[in-house]
Amino acid sequence: MATIAIQYEYNATKLAELAEHRPAHRAFLKELFEAGTLLASGPLGSNGALIVVVADDPTAGLAILDADPLAPHGIIETRIARVWNPVIGPWQ
Repeated sequence: MATIAIQYEYNATKLAELAEHRPAHRAFLKELFEAGTLLASGPLGSNGALIVVVADDPTAGLAILDADPLAPHGIIETRIARVWNPVIGPWQ
């Protein structure tokens, strides 16, 4: 298993919809956290988010987030996944 950092960028024309669906999005992420799949998540700047998960590789990390309630509404414009190798901190 690897630590995968996934960056979301939101569609700037759908920020009102983002606010509307944020509670379901956060509930989904909380379930992943409680299952031990999600390590951390939170806003990244004013138009994105960073989500850190445990998965086999970046493709598997993205697959975990395919069920995000924001996805069917076109709110997530781009998703970039990379292996992250923390050297200092709780996930080293």
